[in-house]
Amino acid sequence: MRNESYRILLVDDEADILEFLSYNLRKEGYQVFTADNGKDALYLAGKKNPHLVLLDVMMPGMDGMETCERMRKIPEMKQAVIVFLTARGEEYSQLAGFDAGADDYLVKPVKLKVLLKRVAALLKRVDRDNSPMSMQVLEAAGLHIDKERYTVTFGEKPLLLPRKEFELLYLLASRPGRLFTREEIFLRIWGDDVIVGDRTLDVHIRKLREKLGNDVILTVKGVGYKLKE
Repeated sequence: MRNESYRILLVDDEADILEFLSYNLRKEGYQVFTADNGKDALYLAGKKNPHLVLLDVMMPGMDGMETCERMRKIPEMKQAVIVFLTARGEEYSQLAGFDAGADDYLVKPVKLKVLLKRVAALLKRVDRDNSPMSMQVLEAAGLHIDKERYTVTFGEKPLLLPRKEFELLYLLASRPGRLFTREEIFLRIWGDDVIVGDRTLDVHIRKLREKLGNDVILTVKGVGYKLKE
C-alpha cells in the first residue's frame, strides 16, 4: 500500500504535539485524524477505521489505558496497530499498556526520524497481517487459533489476547516443537526496522504463560522459545 492509503489517528491532549505530529505525518503522505480526548478518539476510531493509532496515556477524563481497552472492543479496531506515546517510561506502565491491548510503547521525547521509521515499520506489518496467506486456522497444544477472526481458544476457554501476544502465540503455534530464536521472533513479530527493548519479548512470554500455564511455551535458555508438540 502507498502511504496515502494509510489512516493514522493521533490522540493527545496537548495541541502543539498534535499539530507537530500531524503536520509531519501528512508530509509523509499519510491520512491523519486527530483527537484531544478519549471520547472523540473512540468516535473517530469507529468512523475512520485507522490502521494505526498513536495514543497518549495521561489525558483528563478517559485516560489512554481505558481508551485503548474500549477501542479494542470496536470490531473494526481488532486488527489496528495501537501504540502508546507517553512520557511515562516505568516498566509497570508499559506492562499496563500491553495489558490494555497496545502493540507498542514509545517513551517521549522521541526523535521525529525515529518515530517516522517506527510508523513505517508498523504499517508494513498491517500489510503482512492482512495478506490472504496469513488468514489461517491453527490447532496445536490444545490451542485453536483463528487469525481471520482473531480468536484463540485454549481447551474450552476463549482467550482475549493483545495484538503482539496473539502474533507471538500464532508464530510459535505455526510450527509446534520448532525452536524459534529470540532474533527470529524479534524480526518476525516486531520487524527489522523497529527497535524494542530486550525485555519486551520476555514480558510477552510471561503474559502468555499466565494464561496458558508454564508447560505450553518452552524455553531453550539463551536461545529462544518453542511451543510443545
